[in-house]
Amino acid sequence: MDMKPLISGLSDNAVVITRVADGQWHALHDDVVVGRTYAERRSDGRLFVSIDAWRDATFDQLAEAVVAELSAPLYTVVDEADVGLTACWRRAGFTVRRREWEYAVPTDPQVTGLGGVLPPSGVTIVPAGQADEGLLRAVDRAIRDEVEASVGWQSMPAEVIALPEGDTIGDPSMYAVAAASDRYLGLIRVVTVNRPRIGLVAVRAGEQRRGIARALLAHTLESLHRSGFAATWAEVQESNQAASALFEGIGVRPVSSNLELVR
Repeated sequence: MDMKPLISGLSDNAVVITRVADGQWHALHDDVVVGRTYAERRSDGRLFVSIDAWRDATFDQLAEAVVAELSAPLYTVVDEADVGLTACWRRAGFTVRRREWEYAVPTDPQVTGLGGVLPPSGVTIVPAGQADEGLLRAVDRAIRDEVEASVGWQSMPAEVIALPEGDTIGDPSMYAVAAASDRYLGLIRVVTVNRPRIGLVAVRAGEQRRGIARALLAHTLESLHRSGFAATWAEVQESNQAASALFEGIGVRPVSSNLELVR
């Protein structure tokens, strides 16, 4: 553990920034912690940082220390309603990369109206954990290629950016898929850590507008409801009109919006 101060003031009462562990910094004033910074590398390989400080000047010192210590690019996420925090990150050289709407999606089919929704003829829903990994990776690759050829891959949410070492799907057990006789046509990914979150819903371009995404959503929400979850969450990029329409089509509206910033 490196306890050497990275930034120090001119007097004994000045704030001192100290790295206390890998990816953790403290701001100390008279040996009292007045601010903290955390850096965490997410599963998609990107490095996200967060700063908690009461005073803007302390925030700026912590940001300066982190930027000096870590290699770019650096990312952070803020609640768009927190104008003051956004301004702090802008002073540190971060700019807005994307806006994402957050949806709280009820799982009860009596609320969503998805009870009894079935996939189109010739399509079956394969539950999470039962998908063939080879076919899953094939449909993932096909969807990625279609997105890259249309809107560009970097416009997609972080959830579907390549994972470390070139992987793209992570844990195959997190996916339910829509299957035809010889291939998969679409997929939905659900991650459950502290609370369930829908990270991705995608259907191959030639199979869209058939109700496949709606059937995948209905299946997933019903499974979560049976498991005792009253709601799940989803973040949708502002420009992803299809995903917004999918959720808003069952009466769900955004509860908040987040900004992803990058330096």
